[in-house]
Amino acid sequence: MSRICSVCGKGKHVGGSITRRGMAKKKGGIGQHVVKNVKRTFLANLQNVRVQTSTGVHTIKACTCCIRACRIVKA
Repeated sequence: MSRICSVCGKGKHVGGSITRRGMAKKKGGIGQHVVKNVKRTFLANLQNVRVQTSTGVHTIKACTCCIRACRIVKA
């Protein structure tokens, strides 16, 4: 199964993880410098949920935003 919400279609997003080195200026140093910038992925918070539909009870993957917003009817 894919890592995509069955209700809203939320999936993974790509971002960056910045590694810094050095002491901050407000702590008495000369400032932090960027050492490395690495791509990383942010995954959606998906949960397996049993859902009541018109055809019966099914198990889907739904993000926590959809579960909390009551966009699905739990079985």
